[in-house]
Amino acid sequence: MTNRWVQLGSSLIAMIMIGNLQYSWTLFVHPIQQAHGWRLSDIQWAFTLFVLCQTWVMPMEGWLIDRLGSRSFVTVAGVLCGVGWGAMGTATSLFELYAYYALAAVGAAFVYSGSMSAALKWFPDRRGLAVGIIAGGFGSGSALFIPFISYLIRTIDYHRAFFYTGAVQGVIILAVAQVLRKPRPGEVAAAAAVRTAPAVRRNAQQFTTLEMLRTPQFYVLYLMFLMMATGGLLVTAQAGPLAREWKITLSALTLALALNSVANGVSRITWGWISDRVGREPTMAAAFLLQAACLVSVLWLGRRSDAFFVITLVLVFLTWGEVFSLFASTVGDYYGSANATSNYCFTYTAKGVASIIGGGFGALLFERSGSWSAALYGSAALALLSGLLAVVLRVAPLPAKRIAAVSAVPATLAE
Repeated sequence: MTNRWVQLGSSLIAMIMIGNLQYSWTLFVHPIQQAHGWRLSDIQWAFTLFVLCQTWVMPMEGWLIDRLGSRSFVTVAGVLCGVGWGAMGTATSLFELYAYYALAAVGAAFVYSGSMSAALKWFPDRRGLAVGIIAGGFGSGSALFIPFISYLIRTIDYHRAFFYTGAVQGVIILAVAQVLRKPRPGEVAAAAAVRTAPAVRRNAQQFTTLEMLRTPQFYVLYLMFLMMATGGLLVTAQAGPLAREWKITLSALTLALALNSVANGVSRITWGWISDRVGREPTMAAAFLLQAACLVSVLWLGRRSDAFFVITLVLVFLTWGEVFSLFASTVGDYYGSANATSNYCFTYTAKGVASIIGGGFGALLFERSGSWSAALYGSAALALLSGLLAVVLRVAPLPAKRIAAVSAVPATLAE
């Protein structure tokens, strides 16, 4: 079983390299606004477009990764991420900014799908932990880049900050891609037979994506994912604007972003590990209800001082990052491992929808109201509702395939 840890480690490195594409974005918003005079909402639509492209491309290649493996996709991703992110510093129009960020997003989609596939397929016995580690790489990877990016922006310019980080991450993704492969038939059979906690509900059936889409449980999961993703994406995209509005210092913002990344990664691993022992749905309910409280704390306490700003943002990410491990694990449990990559890729598109609310619309709401209250209270309410739906899922039966009844052709029609 040593080889599966090599696969997980290589996938983790690739995920770390794409973390800053999303989580360091807020550092660039103000420098871009100063350089070009564009409106905040216009710039933040680039963030929304990135998340939309990253999430909505995934279903198209998830099916292929399930069958062909992830090496070729992650190899292409190294080029797309390096070129797309590196070129963003050269953008002189909003169209160019959107186009380059979208290019990097497609590369991020390939890395995310390929890396998540390794966790879902190589670790059926430790799915919560393995998925948490991979998702944690994406959530915490930017912690390696944020101090460096902040330094480059402050001492040189944001243009070269884009270029240098793009070049580094592109080369490293290309290198680790060559290690990746999918498990051979029977290679993880022994792992699959390992006893798991009885609290984790596993479905004996294997669902194709079309079969999954015919089950009501999928749409409950999708709605929960959408509602839970909104608050964290709002804070991810708008942390910089929030800090400027509340007169938070740049050093406090930089510290918050670095610690947020660590908290994000820790959250994905820790909550994933907990869910392996107490069950997915109870873990969701607890984490999502805490997320609602933490989002409210940002509004009540975060504006009061640098220290409270850092603490409340860290608490948000400690109770938000688990979204990307718990839903992937639950989809694997509910619908099986055979098509786990494709099935989760469809579920993951909920993040793209949430980015519209947290990114572009969040900025528009602030511009029109002059306050972040509505956006943060609204996100907290969505997290609360998602936690309540997790309780509903716990008492609901596992998904079952629809079997069409074949009736005999009436004799009068056959004649």
